[in-house]
Amino acid sequence: MRLLGHPRKTALRMFVAALLTVAVTAALAWAHASEVTAAMGFLVLVVWTGAQAGIAPSLFTAILCSLAFDYFFLLPYHTFVLAGVPEWIAMSSFLASSLAAGGVAERARHQTEQAERRREDVEHLYKLSQEMMLYEGAAQLRQALPQVIRSIFALDEVALYFLDQHAWHTTTGAPPEIDQNALPDWMKQAASSPVQIGDYRACSLQLGLRCMGIFAWKPAQLSPELATAISAQIAIALTRAIAIETTARAEAARESEYLRTALVDSVTHELRTPLTSIRAAATTLLQGDGLDEETRRDLASVVDEESARLDSLIGQAVEMAEIDANTIQPKLELLDPRLFLEQVVEQSHRVLGKHRVSIHAEGTQPARFDPRLLGRVFRHLLENAARYAPSGSQIALTCHTTRDRLQFTVADDGPGIDVADLPHVFEKLYRGRTGIRTGKGTGMGLAIARALVMAHHGSIKVVSGTGQGTRFIFWVPIGEAATQDNREDENAAS
Repeated sequence: MRLLGHPRKTALRMFVAALLTVAVTAALAWAHASEVTAAMGFLVLVVWTGAQAGIAPSLFTAILCSLAFDYFFLLPYHTFVLAGVPEWIAMSSFLASSLAAGGVAERARHQTEQAERRREDVEHLYKLSQEMMLYEGAAQLRQALPQVIRSIFALDEVALYFLDQHAWHTTTGAPPEIDQNALPDWMKQAASSPVQIGDYRACSLQLGLRCMGIFAWKPAQLSPELATAISAQIAIALTRAIAIETTARAEAARESEYLRTALVDSVTHELRTPLTSIRAAATTLLQGDGLDEETRRDLASVVDEESARLDSLIGQAVEMAEIDANTIQPKLELLDPRLFLEQVVEQSHRVLGKHRVSIHAEGTQPARFDPRLLGRVFRHLLENAARYAPSGSQIALTCHTTRDRLQFTVADDGPGIDVADLPHVFEKLYRGRTGIRTGKGTGMGLAIARALVMAHHGSIKVVSGTGQGTRFIFWVPIGEAATQDNREDENAAS
């Protein structure tokens, strides 16, 4: 138990205790209090002082009260001489009771302060755990931890050494000026209790028997228990972040392998179908015996159609490979959206077949976008619309511009998309109920369209329902970035 705290605070408390003793003595003397009443009044003052100010002011108050008790309330009055044995017993009993009561009050106060400190420590530890939960990446957690710990626990400096990286992360940005060669020995010593490392107090980051590094701080105001708890939380949070990263990488690898296998299986299956038709038609043509001209034209038509289908499948597989390799970069050109749509329809006449196409692009202004990327998007959307919409039905293409967007819509009068399929239509290799039932589509076209729009920093969505037709709406930015590119081109030209 500390008898003295800060000298100035202790002196001030003793001065206040002396004033209170004078005030209580004056009140008891004015009231002509009896010996017992005076003893109880002084004893209450000693206990209150011990509970509020500590042991040193309490002892000081006990001595002052004993002198006042003797001088004013024990015979002979107004002297420090005790008349006889009863007075000696009363004085001794009062002094002993005062000292004992002051000690008890001090212990109660000390326990209250400890309980309050433990409550604050628990709150700070909880706040630290909440803050660390915000960082799922180990690198971000390591970088942020020193500042977070310093802020929560009101420290001057915090330094963390991580054994797996052999690197320091500090609030100052520079490693502590200590002997780095002694770190292994310090980590062993700090495993059981905090040790002094240069200007820092430090303890090891322990997770069970595994040492993960060092937690160092200054000034040395953290209790050993609190420092150990902080170190344990850091070790647990870091292990969690590393585990999350490892799991995420493993999951991504499994997902990538699954998609690769599914893609190979799907493409292999889809390629075999047109190849089989082409081979059968070609074999029949080569034999040639007994074939009339109409049959030959039909077989040649099969070869032509299935070859086109085969070319489309190979193109989709190549596009998917480009997307997975993340090599797609938009190249902006200043174009008229209406003319662009007309070119798209002209280039897609084979896909569209007997479908009627309308273009609505009134009021559009020239804008900067990548016609190659958007042309591929339209190819997939028009192919999807022509595949499912009834022959001869209308497909509507619309376009309008806003201050920072160029928005397109592809709408058809087809059977629509089942509500259960809508959340998944842009997923790789997903084929809705209609596609599975009719055997149409590979499940790659809409996934490719979405990836191309996103590569253009835009977004795409679908609005549909069973028997309601389908509308694909997508937009790409044409704002300040495009305008700036336009200015740069004009400056370069001039």
